[in-house]
Amino acid sequence: MIASTQTNHPLATVKPSGRSPSAVEISCNKLRAAGLRITQPRMAILGALIKRGEPVSIDTIHEDLGAKACDVVTIYRCIAAFEAIGLVRRAFLINGTTLYQIALGEPARYHAVCKATNRIEELDPETSAELRRSLLVVEESLRAKGYSDVGHIVEFFGVAPAAGHASQEVPALTPPQRQGIGAERPAVS
Repeated sequence: MIASTQTNHPLATVKPSGRSPSAVEISCNKLRAAGLRITQPRMAILGALIKRGEPVSIDTIHEDLGAKACDVVTIYRCIAAFEAIGLVRRAFLINGTTLYQIALGEPARYHAVCKATNRIEELDPETSAELRRSLLVVEESLRAKGYSDVGHIVEFFGVAPAAGHASQEVPALTPPQRQGIGAERPAVS
């Protein structure tokens, strides 16, 4: 007998064809590889994370899903399980709010968070690649010193040019807004 929380979701059992696997397929494969069941709440939460495609708070996930899909405690538990297997990454707002972003095996994405508006902007690919190389050196150095299970969380905070001289007060839990940061980079002195 199948447990009531288990799903027969059509995408949970899709076999790969000659095409690239979808985000849902990759997520399901990661869950299976970790020995976790594919449940309706997990599928709903994954769907919300994939749909957003940007760092999002647990409260925002709950709002996206609606109270009937699953409760907040279930979202916290699922997100913790997803984070433990590397399916999501943490990010933060300047006020300490924890955000989560789907991680499907692509290189880590780094962000700048506006202190005035909580707007999240993704760093351009070149800057992200340079940052990744530098962080890899630090992680390898720590491993050489005997550290294990090494990871990192990097967020940048500042007042975005578009925010001008807006209030330095960070609004209470507003959903983050995302824009890309172009390839322009400040001169290093």
